[in-house]
Amino acid sequence: MTIKEAAAALGAQIVQPEFGDADLSGAYTSDLLSDVMANAKDGGALITIQAHKNTVAVATLVNIACIIICNNRPLPEDMLEAAKDDGLAVLLTKENQYTVSGKLWGLLHK
Repeated sequence: MTIKEAAAALGAQIVQPEFGDADLSGAYTSDLLSDVMANAKDGGALITIQAHKNTVAVATLVNIACIIICNNRPLPEDMLEAAKDDGLAVLLTKENQYTVSGKLWGLLHK
């Protein structure tokens, strides 16, 4: 499943659309960025409420394919600009992390 397909299936808005659409290899849910650095897998989605520039830096460091920001958190412009510079997709959803994690797990394990 590609990032765009996942966004459509989740009903998530693509708020940083300048990225190469890639297949998701999985997902990781965490709000602790050091945990993401230690445990997130290459090519996956990061599901979080951490909406700031450092989230993009960590996602890029571990080669995350997209960031899914939950709970309709406000997205600062410097975060979106950093994601654009790195070609990283950023999605926004009203759902919480638990719900998004469950839905995405189901989509990726069909």
